[in-house]
Amino acid sequence: MDFDKQQVKKPKGTTVVRSELVHQLTKAHPNLSGKDVDCATRCLLNFLTDSLVQGQRIELRGFGSFSLHHRKKRIASHPKTGATIFLPAKSTPHFKPGKSVRDAVDESNKEHDDNSQLVAPASESG
Repeated sequence: MDFDKQQVKKPKGTTVVRSELVHQLTKAHPNLSGKDVDCATRCLLNFLTDSLVQGQRIELRGFGSFSLHHRKKRIASHPKTGATIFLPAKSTPHFKPGKSVRDAVDESNKEHDDNSQLVAPASESG
C-alpha cells in the first residue's frame, strides 16, 4: 500500500512514532477502526520481534530485511578510566533496506540537497 507522499511528509530529523503510523493507516483506510489498526500494528511488531528472538531472518519484499548480527565476547577499555572490561557476546537486530526504499531515500536526499544548496556570494569589486 502506498501513502500519498505529501500526506506523511515530515521535516527531516523528526521521529515517526507507532501512534502516528496507526493514525496514518486509519486515515488511509477509513473502513477500519483505530482499535483494529492499533491491534494489527502491535501484532505485526510483536511477530517481527518474536521472529528475531527465535533467530529467524525476516524478509519483506520491496521494503527490506531484518536479521541478527552476532558479536563475539571481547575485551575493551573503559573510555574514561582506561580500565579493562569484558563484554559478553550479544546479538543485535540489523535492518537492510530493499532497493526501492534505498532509492526513495536517496531521491529524497537529492531533492533536499538541491533545495538547500548555498549560493556563492557575488565577489565584491571595488
